[in-house]
Amino acid sequence: MEPILELTKDNIQDVVDASMKQVVVLAFWSQQNPESVALYQTLTAIAHKQSGRFVLAKVDCDKEIEIANYFQIQSIPTTLVLSEGKPIDGFAGLQEEMQISMMLDKHLPAHWQIQLNEAKTLLALQDAESALVLLKQAYTESPNEEVALVYADAHLLLGDFDAAAELLACVGLAYQDSYYQTLKAKLALALDAADSPEIRQLQQAVENEPDNMPNMLLLVKALHQAKRNEEALSILFTPLSKDINAENGDVKQLFLEILTALGQGSSLANQYRRKLYSLLY
Repeated sequence: MEPILELTKDNIQDVVDASMKQVVVLAFWSQQNPESVALYQTLTAIAHKQSGRFVLAKVDCDKEIEIANYFQIQSIPTTLVLSEGKPIDGFAGLQEEMQISMMLDKHLPAHWQIQLNEAKTLLALQDAESALVLLKQAYTESPNEEVALVYADAHLLLGDFDAAAELLACVGLAYQDSYYQTLKAKLALALDAADSPEIRQLQQAVENEPDNMPNMLLLVKALHQAKRNEEALSILFTPLSKDINAENGDVKQLFLEILTALGQGSSLANQYRRKLYSLLY
């Protein structure tokens, strides 16, 4: 449903039905009343700022007198907050934007909840990249388990197994439901698939010759390609901690390339950047 609309007899049932899932603000106004025109402009500005947290339905009382009578409107302007088909709050007359926003905040979902719901819709459409942007914002605002599970799901779809594992490790027992168990199973299968014969062979070679730097670099590159970046960075950091210019700087170069590939928003990359800075400074 559009975030701002004009309420009429033709769409009133649709709006009432929409209020079962989303808060609707009814603005009863008249073009003949300057106060109601000013209030509607304020409500419109709030609706734009709130980015879809509620639907604003304008009721022109000069045209829709039956709707005004149905809601027992005694004066103009009047504002009602509708939820689950019933008025739950409101006010008559003019109010400042701050007062209105404070009143609405008592009834509106948090921004992170809206972002989470939008992300779920995108994931259902297999658009994990767009969902990830919203989930990052939601998790930054409220790093709770409800967001973490969906955030981990998006990372799994994009093949970022380290990030998914990190998020799932933060989920408490109370939230380890069937969705959590499904994600854990997906992660385990993904990690098994990433454990290729080539990686196992390189791991064995490095174990047999721990000082063989070319073999170690080959293993790290294979791990990075398999999205096993935490293992890759951990392996590289060991020789770096002893010699920052190990293997003529190739170790540091590969370390930095992986950090760059992970991006600025990666918590794993930020963790290992701090470790590298501790060596440099």
